[in-house]
Amino acid sequence: MRLLLISSSTLYGSGYLDYCAAAITTFLGPAITRVFFVPYAVRDRDAYAARVRERFARLGLALDSVHDAVKGPVHAVENAQAIFVGGGNTFRLIDALWKEHLIEPIRTRVGSGMPYIGSSAGSNVACPTMKTSNDMPIVEPPTFDALGLVPFQINPHYVDPAPGSTHMGETREERIREFHEENDAPVIGLREGAWLEIGGRSLSLRGTTGAKLFQRGQSPAELAAGASIDFLL
Repeated sequence: MRLLLISSSTLYGSGYLDYCAAAITTFLGPAITRVFFVPYAVRDRDAYAARVRERFARLGLALDSVHDAVKGPVHAVENAQAIFVGGGNTFRLIDALWKEHLIEPIRTRVGSGMPYIGSSAGSNVACPTMKTSNDMPIVEPPTFDALGLVPFQINPHYVDPAPGSTHMGETREERIREFHEENDAPVIGLREGAWLEIGGRSLSLRGTTGAKLFQRGQSPAELAAGASIDFLL
C-alpha cells in the first residue's frame, strides 16, 4: 500500500497544501495525472472541490470529485488513479463514506496499490476507527469503524500541553490516555507541519514538526522528523 497521511492541509503562515505540495507531487510521481477527491467532510462540496481542484491544477494534476461523478462515487473510486480525502468534520466524513458504500471499494483499491492521500479527517479515517478525532459529533455515523488502511490511530493537529496554561479542560495527551483506558491501538499525535508516508512495510515521519507516539501502558515517546517507525505496521 502507498499512503500519504497529512496532519493538516494548511500550516500557519502558508496557503492551502503549500507546505506539503512537493511531497504530494513526489508521492504521486509522473504516472499519475488525475486525482479523485472525496469532499464529504465539508457541507459545501462544490466549493470545496473547486478550491482543491485549483490547488491541484497548480501541481499539474487534474482533479474530479466523487460527489458529482457521472457514474457515481463507487465507479469513480474503482477507476481512480489516486484518491485524496480532504479534511473537515470526521463524523460527517465517515458517515458519508458508509452511506455511499465507499469503505470496501477504497480498501480494495488502496490494497491493490492505488495511492491514497489524506489530510486531517482524511488521515484520521485511514485508521482502524475514527475514535481519535478532535471533532464534534454533528452527525451520527452507523459505526466508528473506518477504513483500517493502517493498524494504528492518528490524532491530527496534535498540540502539546502548554507550559503555564490556565486552561482547565483535558489536554490532547490526557484525551489519548483516556482512549488507551479502553483501547489498545497505538496513537500517533501528528503535529501540524508533519505527515506520514507509507510504502509497503515502510513507515516514515516527514515534515518539520515531528510527532508523539502513545502506546498503552507506556510513557509517550517523541518522534523526530525523518524517523522510521516501521514497527507500527
